[in-house]
Amino acid sequence: MILGIETSCDDTCAAVVTEAGEIRSNVVASQGLLHSRYGGVVPEIASRRHLELMDAVVADALERAGATLDDADRIAVTSRPGLIGALLVGVSSAKALAAARRLPLVPVDHLQGHVLASTLGERPIEPPFLCLVASGGHTFLARVERPQEYEVLGSTLDDAAGEAFDKGARLLGLPYPGGPEIDRLAREGDPDAFDFPRSLPGDGLDFSFSGLKTSLLYRVRDLGPEEAESRRTDLAASYQRAIVDALAKRTEQALERTGIERLAIGGGVAANRELRARIESLDADIWIPEMSLCTDNAAMIAGVARYQEPLKYPDYLSLDATATVAG
Repeated sequence: MILGIETSCDDTCAAVVTEAGEIRSNVVASQGLLHSRYGGVVPEIASRRHLELMDAVVADALERAGATLDDADRIAVTSRPGLIGALLVGVSSAKALAAARRLPLVPVDHLQGHVLASTLGERPIEPPFLCLVASGGHTFLARVERPQEYEVLGSTLDDAAGEAFDKGARLLGLPYPGGPEIDRLAREGDPDAFDFPRSLPGDGLDFSFSGLKTSLLYRVRDLGPEEAESRRTDLAASYQRAIVDALAKRTEQALERTGIERLAIGGGVAANRELRARIESLDADIWIPEMSLCTDNAAMIAGVARYQEPLKYPDYLSLDATATVAG
């Protein structure tokens, strides 16, 4: 069994996954309420909270899996990208757990976790496949020919889709985290009430959402406080529709250009109700992971470790975390 640890942002996560991809446990301790008063994640607060929660979350994951640390064959941990302080808590904890039992350790790229989330469970996707990853910090389309690596076909040139949701929610006066709030509010609104731009830059498969965010800002200002408040459901529905349209259109283009027939989605935005429905309507074999595998979680990190070469003791004692993606 593989014990996975994930602390790239504000969720403290631990999971137990088997070599066959069975999720024995997947525990997430959210800090959402802690950061909501600030309107976003405060890195220092997130790091300190990870320190407080780590032991309990790991113990909970093992208990739910009916296992102990003696049953673990290796430890997997997110080493990049993310908030550096938060990552260091996870990496340090994983190194300590692995070294205490001389277990191998697998450093995992958080983004590859989202790409391979659909390889877990009872109906795992198999390469080759395309994957749309849309989260708070990243949005890209990937081609997966083998699970050990992926090729980025297109990515955002500015804001990520999740960032666009959060910034849009702030403009509409909605609480953090903004994505779920817009999704909830949009169900009551008219998605055709406002015509927001769908930016599809260049001839490739890249995304751009900064212009959409600016368009919402100007529309809210033009409406004025009272009318913007009274039409908030329509603004949310129209804004969400613009984001989903851009994501779905680029994904459809990627399917057509590559000829690949399997498609998966991942990342926090993959939990969005409208996006899940639009992706399911595309002409492809679709894999949409359950909600718990879309947002940050440790099961996907342990899942990646099935395909990576582990570091042996004591080689990983010098392992460090990296805030940015691999260059």
